[in-house]
Amino acid sequence: MTGESKKAGSRRQRAGGQMSVRLKRMRGESLKPPIASVAEDGEAAKPQATLDCGWGKLIFAQTFKTNEGVVEALRGERRDRRDIAFYVRDPHVLLSLAPQEIFLDPSHSYRLELPTYRAGSRQPRGYFIRRLSSQSDAEAVNAIYAARKMVQVNPDFFWSSRDSRSITCFVAEDEASGEIIGTVTGIDHGRAFADPERGSSLWCLAVDPQARHPGIGEMLVRRVAEHFKARGAAFLDLSVMHDNEQAISLYEKLGFHRISIFTVKRKNPINEKFFAPQIESYDALNPYARIVVDEARRRGVHVDVLDAEGGFFRLSFGGRSIKCREALSELTSGVAMSICDDKAVTRRVVEKAGLTVPEQIEADSGEKRVAAFVKKHGRVVVKPARGEQGRGVAVGLEKPQDVAAAIAGAREVCDRVLVESCFDGNDLRLVVIDYKLVAAALRRPPQIVGDGRRSIAELIGAQSRRRAAATDGESTIPVDDETARCLAAQGFGLDDVPDEGAEILVRKTANLHTGGSIHDVTDIVHPELVDAACHAARAIGIPVVGIDFMVQAPDRPDYVFIEANERPGLANHEPQPTAERYLDLLFPMSRVRHDEMAAET
Repeated sequence: MTGESKKAGSRRQRAGGQMSVRLKRMRGESLKPPIASVAEDGEAAKPQATLDCGWGKLIFAQTFKTNEGVVEALRGERRDRRDIAFYVRDPHVLLSLAPQEIFLDPSHSYRLELPTYRAGSRQPRGYFIRRLSSQSDAEAVNAIYAARKMVQVNPDFFWSSRDSRSITCFVAEDEASGEIIGTVTGIDHGRAFADPERGSSLWCLAVDPQARHPGIGEMLVRRVAEHFKARGAAFLDLSVMHDNEQAISLYEKLGFHRISIFTVKRKNPINEKFFAPQIESYDALNPYARIVVDEARRRGVHVDVLDAEGGFFRLSFGGRSIKCREALSELTSGVAMSICDDKAVTRRVVEKAGLTVPEQIEADSGEKRVAAFVKKHGRVVVKPARGEQGRGVAVGLEKPQDVAAAIAGAREVCDRVLVESCFDGNDLRLVVIDYKLVAAALRRPPQIVGDGRRSIAELIGAQSRRRAAATDGESTIPVDDETARCLAAQGFGLDDVPDEGAEILVRKTANLHTGGSIHDVTDIVHPELVDAACHAARAIGIPVVGIDFMVQAPDRPDYVFIEANERPGLANHEPQPTAERYLDLLFPMSRVRHDEMAAET
């Protein structure tokens, strides 16, 4: 062959190879390089590449010569971790090697072609995105992971990896409060294992369910894409659950497309819900029942759903059977439940036990007495004697006509209506299980942030949709008389368009079901508040209860007792182990068995 013929042949080979690569990428196929291939910087691609990400290892299956090697890598999974084998091309073959140990994850893989990606014009408002840079950032990220039921990471891992060239963790920080409200992790495949395809991937996208700002998830994804595009990466891949329609819609909006790559994981307690037979009517349970059912299944406690819509189920273990309704069980007596059911009775019981309570009268005491009560205290609270989830409650009333209207509204919930003195401060919920504090959280009333374009009614609607999405529909913001009163007190109406950045209180009640948000303060709550809550639980004689105080600050001893909830929402208090302590109370020996099983795993 002549020199010219050799050059022409070489050009045809290169062109054919490039066309093959382009076709494979268009089809969404992964390129399987030979193990000895070389990346652009001259470094040989690492065989059997894995990367510790804190929550578990990311196993790059395309770098393994055999499927047996991938199985062995998955078998090395540590306790309480979730290893992921990604870029699996022949899952049916891989699963046949260890069907009792591994399973095909019900997720889709998506890819963003970075050379053609264009940055969006929209910018974050009210928050900014930066790299994780401190131990407190790491702890805040873990809190978000817990709230989203994701595997947590040792904060020391984040800190030790802060200068890593393979792993980059971004956080979204609220400009006003300084709180971390979102996080995402990016993996540079070139740095991780000298990937000849120059790939990258996105993991652990999570937004704080209490966050007020829209578009946080989109901005985090864009930041990762722009980060890797600037570093010459060819694509950004991710894995998303097949039924996560909201996330899939976001990814497709940003230009991601499906690729034929699969994910395989190990059968462990963390992944059980993805491979174990589903409990009948499980999907119809609300989050407060589901968190208990999930913990029961992890421990080997048998579950029978009795009425999914009402949240009723039966738990059985070691010959013992207990019926529950969410966090309410047969261990709570009818007397204790009756005490909590009537707010006036609850107040009298805890007052006799020595707790500080607000002054209170019944609305049926007569107009003159009610008027004198309002005049004496200046501001009052009107609430039904029986009721839950903040229905019929009006806070901070000063005018007689507002009090009268609130009383009429509360009567729609319960015939007996209470009027009590109002105290400024923060709404604190303390969850007491087996007469010990398990969780403490501030409950903040719903707020909106103006953008200079939308009306208050539109902003409330958008915020309500975000709260509903973050809580499985449990939290929405009603637009009613209480909302109108709260806005009018600040000089606003529903049709007004607030300035950009203006923060407006929508309601004065902080209940989750009326749009409030919950912020964990267990680590800083004052010991005297803990003692008072536990003392109240013993006075009522109730083993599981949510005690509500009005406090100046969670780390100060001053408080006023508000009410006791016999069915506290345990799902609202992650990362605290509310469901774990609840199962400890119901079936003490199940914890021993769970620990033994975990140790074997």
